[in-house]
Amino acid sequence: MINHDEIFDTVIKYVTFSVLYILIVAIIVGLLKIIYNVGYIIYELLGGNFIHINFIDVVVGVLTIFILIDLFKTFVDYREHKRIRIVYITDATILIVMRELAAGIYVNRIQYEFILSLSILLLVLGLIRILVIKYPADKV
Repeated sequence: MINHDEIFDTVIKYVTFSVLYILIVAIIVGLLKIIYNVGYIIYELLGGNFIHINFIDVVVGVLTIFILIDLFKTFVDYREHKRIRIVYITDATILIVMRELAAGIYVNRIQYEFILSLSILLLVLGLIRILVIKYPADKV
C-alpha cells in the first residue's frame, strides 16, 4: 500500500535539502561579489577616481546576504522542527524592505509616497515581531 505521508516527507526532505544547498551557493556567490565590488572601489579610489554606484552595490549586496541567511535559518528550522517560525519570516521581510529603501534613497529614484508606505510596512512588521517575541506560540 502506498503511504502518502512517507512520500510527502521524502519529497519535502529532498526539496529542503536542495533549497539549502542553493542558498549556500547564493550566499557564497553574493559574498564573492561584495568582495569584488569592495576591491574595485578601493582600486578606483587609489587611482583618484570616484565611483559612486558601487557603494550602493555593496550596501544592497550585504543586505541581500542577510536576507539569504534569514531564509537559510528558516529552512534549517523547518527541517529540524517541521514548522516555520514567524520571527524568521518577519526578519527577512524587514531586511527586504530596508534593502529597497536603502537602494531607492541612494539613487534618488524613490517617491516620498513609496517611502511612507514602506515605513508604515516596517512599523507593522516591527510590531508583529515584537508581539511574536512577547507572546511565543510555544507557550500556547
